[in-house]
Order: sequence, then structure tokens, then C-alpha cells
Amino acid sequence: MRLTAVFSDIDGTMLDSRHRVSRRTREAVAALRGKGIPFVPVSARSPSGIFPILEDCGLRCPVIAYSGALILDEKGEVLFHRGMPVEEAARILAFLEGSGFDLSWCAYSPCDWIVRDRRDPRIALEEQIVRAQSREAPLSGIRGGIVSKFLCICEPAQIAALEERLKAAFPGCSIVKSSGKLLEIMAGGVNKADAVRRFCALRGLDIREAAAFGDSYNDMEMLRAVGCGMLMGNAPAELKAAFSGPVVKSCGEDGIYFALKERGVLSG
Repeated sequence: MRLTAVFSDIDGTMLDSRHRVSRRTREAVAALRGKGIPFVPVSARSPSGIFPILEDCGLRCPVIAYSGALILDEKGEVLFHRGMPVEEAARILAFLEGSGFDLSWCAYSPCDWIVRDRRDPRIALEEQIVRAQSREAPLSGIRGGIVSKFLCICEPAQIAALEERLKAAFPGCSIVKSSGKLLEIMAGGVNKADAVRRFCALRGLDIREAAAFGDSYNDMEMLRAVGCGMLMGNAPAELKAAFSGPVVKSCGEDGIYFALKERGVLSG
């Protein structure tokens, strides 16, 4: 199987249930690099939540963050960024705070992560998972003056209703679930598939010869955009039922490693 690049979601895909990169996944990434095949993490996370993972793997590579709103090269230089002006973001925040839903919100710029209350257990858990720290600040004080993404952490029983109401109130935004309790809100047109297409165009790569791995709702467009999109075995049942491509082993079973090995990309 010829590959021009491999794109991978992080949580539930590149990381196992302990939020760590397994030995075999590290071996797969190293083998790709040895073959000159770019490996590109594609995540809803911020850069600050991605870099510790790359450092653990001794990896310097391009990164697609905020579900496609931000693309960085190997040196961390911005190749692409699409965010929302603070004034537009303020309308979304006002909606969230007046919605009556039980949620915690996070607002991000390329170099900042702000919240209302760091003592909120949901924020504390998010900090622990991504190994980065938020800060308490008003939206007007976000560094850089542009909001790359809102993250809503809400109760699983309420997320569908919140998603429906947000899409009705802000039809120009990109709004998608990244897990059963996480809802992402970005500028219109932002998604992982568009970012992967943009990256391939910038590097002169044939997207029809690229592979991608993912496990959640915000990965589906990306998996369908590349030549070989693969859904992880730990993906929700409804995604497996709707996906026409291959479903590989779960993140806890080294799905990336075995999928690439079975397709002849990895030897041994």
C-alpha cells in the first residue's frame, strides 16, 4: 500500500484509555518517519495539549489542532488559522451562559486557553487529561484577540439538545461532537477534512493516497476525505454502522499499528 501521509486523531485513536501512546503505536510512527511518510496528528485539542504527547514520542511533526482551525508545521509555525473575532465569540458565550444547560465552557486561541472557573471539576479533569493549564479570564482578555474554538463540557444526556439549539442559533458555525460529553464550536467551514485537504495541497501530497484514523463524530468527514480512512474499534456503534470503510482494532489493541501492518506499510 502506497501512502503519501498518515493523519491520526489523538484521543481514542493515537492514545490508549490511559491517555498514553503505546509502545507499538510509537513503533508505527517511527517506522512511518523512517519511510519518509509524514505522520500528522489531527485533534480537537489545543497545541499545548498536543505538544506533550509529541515530546513523549520524541516526535517533531506538523500538527492540525482545534479540529482543523489551526495548522502548524514541524517548527510550530502557523500554516493556516481560521478563528472567530471576539465580538462574534461573545454572542456564542452569552448564549451558552444563558442556555440553562449544565455545562462548562473553554475558549481557545492559538496561544491561550481561558475558562470561567478552574475549580470546576470538569475543567480540572480536562487539564489533567491534556496536561496543560487553563486560566481564568474574561473572553475579551483572550491572548491574540481571536477565538479558535469553544469547547463545551456537558452532561451526556444533554449534549444532543445543546448541539441542536446551537446549530439553530449559529448556523454559520461549525459545531460537532468530539465525544459523548464534548461539543466543539468553530468558525464556519472548519473541520478536520478541510484541514487535511489544505495540508495535502500545501505539501503537494495526493490525498487519494493518504490514510487517516479516527474514532469519533468529528473524525468522520476526514476519514471519508482520504483514500484510506479507518475507524477505530472503540468508536460508537452508530458510527460503525454508518461507516463504509474498514473498522480496525481499538486504541487499546494497537489499532494503528496492526492496521498499517496488515496493509504492508509496516514490516515484521
